[in-house]
Amino acid sequence: MELFKPEIGLVFWMFVVVVILVMLLGKYAWPGIIKGLEERADLIDKGVEYAQQAKENLDNAQAEAQKLLDQAKREQTEILREADRLKAQMIEEARGAAAAEAKKVTEQAQLAIDQARKQAELQFRDEVSAFALSIAEKVMRANLSTDDAQARLVDKLIDEVEHKN
Repeated sequence: MELFKPEIGLVFWMFVVVVILVMLLGKYAWPGIIKGLEERADLIDKGVEYAQQAKENLDNAQAEAQKLLDQAKREQTEILREADRLKAQMIEEARGAAAAEAKKVTEQAQLAIDQARKQAELQFRDEVSAFALSIAEKVMRANLSTDDAQARLVDKLIDEVEHKN
C-alpha cells in the first residue's frame, strides 16, 4: 500500500526530479522540439503557399490555354472566310475568263463567217459576171453578125455620148 499512500520524502524527491527534468527538458529538449515544430509549420505553410501558387499557375495556364484556343478558333474562322472569299474570287475570275474566251471565240467565228460570206459574194459575183459576159457575148454575136447591125450600134453609142456631154 505504500504506492497508494506515498511518504512525504518520496513526494519531495519526485517533485525535485520532475522540476529538474522540466528544467533540463526546457533548456535542451524543448527548444529543439519547438524549433522542429516551427520548421515543420513553416514547411507546411510553404507547402500550402506552393500549392496555392501552383493552383494560380494552373488557373493562369488554363486561362491562357483557353485564350489560345479562342484565338486559334478565330484564326481558323478567318482562314475559312478567306478561303471562301478566294474560292469565290477564283470562280468569278474563271467565269470572267471563260466569258472573255467565249466572246473572243464568238468574235473570231463571226469574223470567219463574214470573211466566208464576202468570199462567197465575190465568187458569186465573179461567176455571175462570167455568166453575164458569156450571155452578152452570145447576144452580141447574134445581134452584130451583120455589118448593118454593127453600124447602128456604133451610131447609137455615139449619140449617147453626145447627149451626156
